[in-house]
Amino acid sequence: MRQAVFSILAVGALAACEPLEMPDEGEGAAAYAANCAMCHGPGGRGDGPLASDLGTAPQDLTRLSAEKGGTFPVNRVLSYIDGYTRQGRDDVEMPEFGLLLEGPSVPVETGEDVFTPTPRPLAALLAYLESIQR
Repeated sequence: MRQAVFSILAVGALAACEPLEMPDEGEGAAAYAANCAMCHGPGGRGDGPLASDLGTAPQDLTRLSAEKGGTFPVNRVLSYIDGYTRQGRDDVEMPEFGLLLEGPSVPVETGEDVFTPTPRPLAALLAYLESIQR
């Protein structure tokens, strides 16, 4: 019995140590198409079919790095999408996307060797947005 318990614990420990596969921009493209393209457009330039109906024009998501000196602003993007930096603001029309905030977490580098557990769908969207920078 003791050996069986030890074996189960050992297998569980190995599974917990398995490296997590990070999502790629392809997975993020699907999340973008489902949640963002209606306003930000298929290419992320703020020209989606609903853009003209909004009081504030959607941001050109292909210029996020250019606006920050060529560095993709990971923390800013994560905070904006998850709603943290939009709390209590009446001037923001972007909805919160609850499904992007659910699911297993993956470690996303948010600074110099700092990794933050981030829901996989949100990490995938982040990877996609970083891939469309110009």
